[in-house]
Amino acid sequence: MEKKKFVYCEEDGMWIGWLEEFPDYRSQGETLEELKENLLDIYDELTSGRISNVHRVGELVVG
Repeated sequence: MEKKKFVYCEEDGMWIGWLEEFPDYRSQGETLEELKENLLDIYDELTSGRISNVHRVGELVVG
């Protein structure tokens, strides 16, 4: 099973978050569990190949 990191916070009674790899694509949920489910849906969509020009975050080694 692969793991993905996500960033989240509680704001005005809602949980807001995004996948660390895809910071431009945010979601929300009334509970943390609902947010996680929504982020899984977003991940499936973004990695399906059906959406063009998906912005990602990469890592660059320097020095």
